[in-house]
Amino acid sequence: MELKLSEAIELLERTPCTLESFLLGASDGWLYVNEGEGTWNVHEVVGHLIEGEKTNWIPRLEMILQEGKNAVFPPFDRFSHLKGKQEFSMEEQLHLFKSLREQNTARIRELVKPDLHFQLEGLHPEFGEVKLRELLSAWVVHDLTHISQIVRVMAERYREDVGPWEKYLGVLKKRH
Repeated sequence: MELKLSEAIELLERTPCTLESFLLGASDGWLYVNEGEGTWNVHEVVGHLIEGEKTNWIPRLEMILQEGKNAVFPPFDRFSHLKGKQEFSMEEQLHLFKSLREQNTARIRELVKPDLHFQLEGLHPEFGEVKLRELLSAWVVHDLTHISQIVRVMAERYREDVGPWEKYLGVLKKRH
């Protein structure tokens, strides 16, 4: 299926509200559970989404538009939100994420003209040549991936308590 900018923005705009609805006011038991050593809790996932809003998606989009394949994207540190982290409440994180996302979707609308820009390419440090449409598509799927991760991590909290129903609860299936 071909990327449609309006549909991509539609989903990107919904992610902060989806997370607010699901997480705002949730107890720490839901927000700080994880799937074991080396995995992220819900609070950390939201921190990662914030970091991506600041340093990943729009800077790379702008590089494609301004530099094309003349410059390689700076690497994105997927774990930077875990280093020297300041502890913000979930409410503060969600507010910041929503604000950044509003700015970023406005920036997409301002900068991107599908007929002119979707096929433009930039240089990813790992993948090599990538198209602007691929970057935007990846951003949307990245949101969906982390929404799914949040649900999966939260479900893990009750794995032991669901008893025999575990075999029917797909969210609890072990990932390889």
